[in-house]
Amino acid sequence: MDFLLNRDQRAIQEAVAELCSHFPEDYWKERDANLEYPEKFVDALAEAGWLAILIPEEYGGGGGTVMDAAIVLETINRSGGSGVPAHAQMYTMGTVLRHGSEEQKKRLLPKIATNEIRLQAFGVTEPDAGSETTRIRTFARRDGDEYIVNGAKIWTSRFQHSDYLLLLCRTTPYDEVEKKTDGLSILLVDIKAAGDSISVRPIRTMTSHETNELVFNDMRVPVVNRIGEEGKGFRYILSGLNVERILVASESLGDGFWFIDKASQYAKERVVFGKPIGANQGVAFPLARAYADLEAASLMRYKAASLFDAGGNPGFGANAAKLLASTATWAAANAAMDTFGGYGLAVEFGIERKFREARLPMVAPINNNLVLAYIGQHVLGLPKSY
Repeated sequence: MDFLLNRDQRAIQEAVAELCSHFPEDYWKERDANLEYPEKFVDALAEAGWLAILIPEEYGGGGGTVMDAAIVLETINRSGGSGVPAHAQMYTMGTVLRHGSEEQKKRLLPKIATNEIRLQAFGVTEPDAGSETTRIRTFARRDGDEYIVNGAKIWTSRFQHSDYLLLLCRTTPYDEVEKKTDGLSILLVDIKAAGDSISVRPIRTMTSHETNELVFNDMRVPVVNRIGEEGKGFRYILSGLNVERILVASESLGDGFWFIDKASQYAKERVVFGKPIGANQGVAFPLARAYADLEAASLMRYKAASLFDAGGNPGFGANAAKLLASTATWAAANAAMDTFGGYGLAVEFGIERKFREARLPMVAPINNNLVLAYIGQHVLGLPKSY
């Protein structure tokens, strides 16, 4: 395994950083203050082809790897922006590309690649089931060539900015399956066609996350929009979830390195008691430790991405990368806040905005405690805890 970026990957990094330079900190401050979706930035990413980087060239995409996508998102966040408003169109590719039909790919991927349509919404979590995905209640009943869907989802972000929703639902009741992971199916929902059968309630959060609760009332979805076999959706969606973990880890790492960059520069310039505050071990050591942990988490992220790109399903690597990246970034956020002191709370410095954003990956898209429980049971063979 080569731990250095190759020439093409460095070129991706440089090109994305150049694009991000046109969206300075004031742009992100304004979006955050007004809870606005960064439409102009997302369009620029799409027009430059970065949101289609995982779509094969035969469908008009960039033909890149998950490693490439990870570099794109890390660079966005390290530049002071946020990849969250656009990242779903990347990680949903893990499910569509591996398990979608050729007809579905030909129908959707070229238009996604040209930004004619967006696949930015991902409906999995439900108000009652939470992280116990097999307990979801949203049910799709077969009716000829269609499914009739009823139920609800929560924390479905970017719905208002998407043309399609990737939806996980039950097609066989929980109490009628032999394995609890059976009986789940994935549907591609055409949001415009669904119309009033989807009710939307925006949920305001401490970051500009554009997330929602959705309610489905007799929503009709053509059977041809089902991904793969009926009842096998849980296995299929793991492809998307593994990519999601890797890409969220990459965004978190970008934030972490941003904190280190900002705080280190400030610690060299800020003079108190006759010397730069960075000369004090109480300032330097937390930054140095956080930086070391970020670099270690980055290696785990690259390992997971390499395994996925080789055709594997890096359950441990993807989850461990997200765990390590989020905790290292949270340490970097706190070290930066301590370095800036009172100025860290001032909106103009940007630390408080990123500080709020840095807390999210500790609990989403999966809580770090559940990651530890997964590692304990499925990697170490310890007794099941949940």
